[in-house]
Amino acid sequence: MSSLILRTTLRLILPILLLYSVFLFFRGHNHVGGGFTGGLVAGAGFALYALAYRVSDLKQLIKIEPQTLLSVGLLISLVAGLIPVLGNKNFLSGEWITISMPRFGDIALGTPLLFELGVYLVVVGATLTILMNLMEE
Repeated sequence: MSSLILRTTLRLILPILLLYSVFLFFRGHNHVGGGFTGGLVAGAGFALYALAYRVSDLKQLIKIEPQTLLSVGLLISLVAGLIPVLGNKNFLSGEWITISMPRFGDIALGTPLLFELGVYLVVVGATLTILMNLMEE
């Protein structure tokens, strides 16, 4: 597809979609969203990019193989589940640490956020894998 309108608007829309994807990722634990929804929004943005340009241009944009994203996401989710096991708790139990930031105050980071990061990467990797395989044929 060679649409000048799509390519022009995509230069503005893709960064907004990726930023919204990150917003959904961080919002997801207390509200609607999370790793799955954020990953789908990022995948949709990359799908638009592949439609506007070519799959080879998308590969140059992301600079990492989708299978690598998928594998790293699975590993991160597994690690998030195993961290509580080291403290004699159940698999996938929540563990938190608090980090004091001078301008932001105390920030609580936990294994649920780590698990959501893994889900995010798995969804983006799976979406890109399916997309690239379908569009290359």
